[in-house]
Amino acid sequence: MSTIGPYSLHAVQAGSLGLDGGAMFGIVPKPLWSQRIEPDADNRIPLATRCLLLKGEDRRILIDTGVGDTFAGTKYADIYAVDPPEGGLEQQLAAHDVAPEAITDVILTHLHFDHCGGSTRQTDDGEAVVAFPNATYHVQKSHWTWAQTSNPKERQSFLDRTFVPLQESGQLHLVEGGTTLFPGISVEQVHGHTEAQQIVTVADADTTLVYVADLLPTTHHLAPAWTMAYDVRPLVTIEEKRDFLQRAADAEWNLFFEHDPNVAVANVEQTDRGFQITQSRPLHQL
Repeated sequence: MSTIGPYSLHAVQAGSLGLDGGAMFGIVPKPLWSQRIEPDADNRIPLATRCLLLKGEDRRILIDTGVGDTFAGTKYADIYAVDPPEGGLEQQLAAHDVAPEAITDVILTHLHFDHCGGSTRQTDDGEAVVAFPNATYHVQKSHWTWAQTSNPKERQSFLDRTFVPLQESGQLHLVEGGTTLFPGISVEQVHGHTEAQQIVTVADADTTLVYVADLLPTTHHLAPAWTMAYDVRPLVTIEEKRDFLQRAADAEWNLFFEHDPNVAVANVEQTDRGFQITQSRPLHQL
């Protein structure tokens, strides 16, 4: 088990999905990206939805919540090759001795369905209710506003049932900019993928782990031009990646990858071929 400061760290598998490889790699030709990650017959690449659970200081903090039951019984489950975790997110948390009622905080990097879908659950009568009844849900204020009036490019990624109940239940905390949420846990904004996505840093005097979300969806997205067609501001993503990766390499940060199907944690170093991944490993080897 890995620890940073007062927190023990646990990777939680919230299922997987498949998204179009061309969309995931933008202008990069398929003969290049398919050498690194093989698509299926429908051109979809496998993606994890890997959440991070922090236990300590009387808190149980979950970073992102995966797809959840958003598409249960719908055609979209097939379109996106959704494969929920065995027993759902609740059972995955139970493996770490955490019940839904014990979660005190949920930090959502952004409100796309594959990051916040597990924040709600569907009742037997089809109603969407909060999945963690005692949790405070932390979302960037400007991103919350952005999601309410989504643009045509993102409209299919923002599903009201996955986040509107958070406000209706009174459990929503709107965060304004980069800040420290709890001792050793801070967030900063990036704006290339979507408005005010927040990436999360967990740090003490010796170790820093950054939950990079969709700034770096996989370990194959380090190169500047390897951006997603989903990014609303791809040129901004390029600059944000350059700045972030330089800081990560200089400070030897550990990066936690949410979507990479094979790598949970890795470091980066700068080489004559650009930034490269080093020390790929599971979280418990941090």
